[in-house]
Formats: sequence, C-alpha cells, structure tokens
Amino acid sequence: MGDGKPATIYDVAARAGVSKSLVSLVLQRSPRVSDQRRAAVLTAIQELDYRPSTAAVSLAGTRSRTVGVVLDDFRNQWFVDLLTGLREALQDQGHRLVVADRFLNTGLDASPVEGFLSMRVEGIVIAGEPDTDLAIPASMPVVIAGGRVSIPRADTVANDDRAGGGMAAEHLLALGHTRLGFVGASSAASKERRAGFEDAAAGAPTAGASVAVVVLPGEPTEEAGSRALGTLLDEHPGVTAVFAANDVMALGALSELAERGLRVPEDVSVIGYDDTPVAATRYVSLTSIDDRSVEIGRGAGERLLARIADPGLAATESLVEPRLVARRTTAPR
Repeated sequence: MGDGKPATIYDVAARAGVSKSLVSLVLQRSPRVSDQRRAAVLTAIQELDYRPSTAAVSLAGTRSRTVGVVLDDFRNQWFVDLLTGLREALQDQGHRLVVADRFLNTGLDASPVEGFLSMRVEGIVIAGEPDTDLAIPASMPVVIAGGRVSIPRADTVANDDRAGGGMAAEHLLALGHTRLGFVGASSAASKERRAGFEDAAAGAPTAGASVAVVVLPGEPTEEAGSRALGTLLDEHPGVTAVFAANDVMALGALSELAERGLRVPEDVSVIGYDDTPVAATRYVSLTSIDDRSVEIGRGAGERLLARIADPGLAATESLVEPRLVARRTTAPR
C-alpha cells in the first residue's frame, strides 16, 4: 500500500472487484470459485503483498484449516522430524500448523489449548504425553503423537518404545558388554524403554549379563542425564555400557563421563534414543534408537484428517517399529 499500511482483505476485494467473502473462499482454496475470479484475487494479493490473517479467514469462512500442535518441550529436538511428517500429511489438504510448548506459558496459567480454541483449530495433535488438565472439548478431534498415555476419544500414533529398548540391549550385548546401565526419568516412554532393555538383557544367552538402573523423577533433561549417570557410576563402577532414555539424557551422560576422565567408547559405550539431529552431528556421533518421528508425524496427520472428516471414528493405537543407528559412541568391550 502506498501509505505504508499493510493491505487488508478489503483492499484485495476492491482491487479484484469482488466481495470480501469471495476473497476468503479463494484463501480457503474453495472449488466454488471460478478460474477467472480466482486469478483476479490472486493477482490482487500479489500486487498488494497481502498477508492473510488465519483468524480473519476462519471467521469469514466455515473452516480454519488450522491444526494445533502441543509440544512437550522445545528444548528436546525429538519433535523436529515429527513436525516434518505432520506437515507432509496435512499440507495437501491446505492445513496450517500452529505450535505451542505446554511449558512456555505456565507462569501465566494459560493452557495452549485455550489459544487453539480461540483460533478455531480443526484438530489438535499432542506431541508427547498429554496432561490431564488440558481440558480439550469432547467434540475436538485429537491425536496423540509419540506419547504412550492415552486419553478418551483420542487416537495414538507412537514408536514401539519397548521394542526400541530391547534393540539397545541387544546391540550392547552383541558388542560383548555384560555390565549394563540404564539412566531414565519418570515419563511413560522412559519406563517402556527401560522395560524393553531389561527384558532383552534378562533373556540374552550371554552369561552374567546384568542391568544397573538409576531413574530420576521429573523430565528427561540433559542435567538429569548427567546426575543420573554420576549416581550410576558411583554405585556401580563396573558398568561398561549405558543406555539413556533419550538423546538429551545421553548428552548429559557424555558430559559426566568427560568430567570423570572416562573415554567414550573405549571406557564406556553410550546409546541414546530418538535419533535427534544432534545425535547425527559429526562431533557427537551418538549411537541412538531411531523412533522414526517422520513416520509418526505422518501417521498422526493422516489419522487426524480421518477424524476431522468423521468425528465418530473409534479410537485406535498404531505403533511404529524403531531401528538402531550405530555411530561412534558404542564399540566392543
């Protein structure tokens, strides 16, 4: 605009010679608009450099084509690939993603769901373990992606954490380690991964294999991984290989080992979980269990679209098989 003010939907309508409602239909990719009028609106949008407001579009039309995503914690990179998979599943239908961290505004006593409802989102994806106080309306389509705690009427698409824990143990046992350690937190995923790890170690043909465990209450953070490994080594100094509940805790474990003058993997092998972007960096090169977050996100997006189309669908649970990615932090005993 020549006056320096951003263009509005009314400006676009005036430039294209159509109504504001028709501009909204074009923004919503409605098939009810003729090619000629659609072209006029799109030309006006380009000429005016118009940036549509999602809220304004949803109020003017019948659908917002917006999906809210509640993340566990922005500090944990496991969700990066999950968002990629979600976007791949939803973008063909013209849906936008709006992301919120459930811890970000805790000091304001504000739930991210409240913000999503005010934006008239069509569905919500909970990336992680849902809180009981999210207060999601019964009519809202919901999918849990990556979490293992179910809520009524919600589909679940998650990684098979127990199988992944078993893969971690089998990898370390195959390298000749028999004094194994596990460091985790109080999350449901951590409990499942620990169970799979212990079951695989107990059922292994390797004689004398044992697992020492340190689990700290709270979130699986880097600081928790460092403290847990310190306790593990103090109480079980013979441990030669450690499995951390996620890559963030594994980073804390690596820091603790460095501070104690222990080499990785020569003295202690370390394996994480989630195969986050930092695990694949050349500097860290962390052996990790890939939870296949892209596939989880894609499956969650597809399931959410199905639930939006038919809210009466029965809730389902789908588990994605993990896989081991071996790097430089694990080696033969």
